[in-house]
Amino acid sequence: MPVIPSREPPDLMHMLRGLIAAPTVSSLDPSRDQSNRPLLEQLAGWLADAGFRVELLDIPGAPGKANLLGTLGSGPGGLVLSGHSDTVPYDAELWRHDPFRLTEDGGRLYGLGTSDMKSFLGLALEAARGLDASLLKRPLMILATADEESSMAGARALVEAGRPLGRYAVIGEPTGLRPVRAHKGVMGEVVRLRGHSGHASDPSLGNNALEGMHEVLTDILAWRDTLKETHRDDAFRIAWPTLSLGHIHGGDAVNRICGQCELHVDIRALPGQDPLALRAELSGHVAAVAEQRGLGWEVAPLFESIPPASTPAGAALVRAAEDLTGHAAETVSFGTEAPFLTALGMETIVLGPGDIAQAHQPDEFLALERIPAMLAVLRALIRRFCIVTRPG
Repeated sequence: MPVIPSREPPDLMHMLRGLIAAPTVSSLDPSRDQSNRPLLEQLAGWLADAGFRVELLDIPGAPGKANLLGTLGSGPGGLVLSGHSDTVPYDAELWRHDPFRLTEDGGRLYGLGTSDMKSFLGLALEAARGLDASLLKRPLMILATADEESSMAGARALVEAGRPLGRYAVIGEPTGLRPVRAHKGVMGEVVRLRGHSGHASDPSLGNNALEGMHEVLTDILAWRDTLKETHRDDAFRIAWPTLSLGHIHGGDAVNRICGQCELHVDIRALPGQDPLALRAELSGHVAAVAEQRGLGWEVAPLFESIPPASTPAGAALVRAAEDLTGHAAETVSFGTEAPFLTALGMETIVLGPGDIAQAHQPDEFLALERIPAMLAVLRALIRRFCIVTRPG
């Protein structure tokens, strides 16, 4: 006989209020970083009430951080509905609404994480409400990860563990209910040059790192043009890899020859490009200038790169999402956890009810009208990939 849960999770608005009320800021700055476990423990209780088997997966080397996996049904394959449990830091003084209180106003739900992307976790559970595990031919999984907004530690831990999850994965990042099948990779690189300081009255007394960086900049911008000419993917609105100069600092006084200079570079790689190979190319350009000028040099990641992601246009999950939403699958230039779930052997798309324009903004909101449409899509995907057996 199937096991019928003795309770049900609370109604959707109750769950959304609870998710938004739990502070889960993730940041590389330890003074701003927060645990996600209180939110996961709340979500774990709701999943258990809905009949899911619940696993809390600690992240090695990250105290207070964990992933949560709820599974309904059993067997190979199945569908994973995935969302990250954390948010970015926020500027409280810029919010008109309390970031940690779900507020309905003018057809919108305001709160930190409403769009990006705590709400998706509540919607995934709502879409599964009332499901009988005995009717599932393939399992349904709801996954909540840690630290997507800072280090991707949660998704990286899943890959390192190497445990297979499902066959198909939907990541509920804000896409405006339009399926996304591919995105660019995200790299942040620091270039450091070390010269020798000296009195500015006599340039021969030092080796100017700032002048060396000027030459490095010229070389990097020429390399950027080469990347644009030699790599192209017309599925993207900006069809080439981009390189942006984001930050530069050198020297400490006007009357001292600049002894050190630092440059930060953002690179958005196309699917098929290897972040390690791109870093090696960047290093080659920096090394050529530095060695010619007798400067010390270093190229290092500001954070661990997010690889590009791509699911074939003809994949079963992509076709299903296009049928259900009425939109052709798109591509974006921001990073998600898709490459990590793909590395676990899943067809992966990004599809959520929020809008990227709301992400990381004061007074973040989710339009109420998006909720019924998102629930309809999720229920149809559950039926297609967990209940009705289909090839592929």
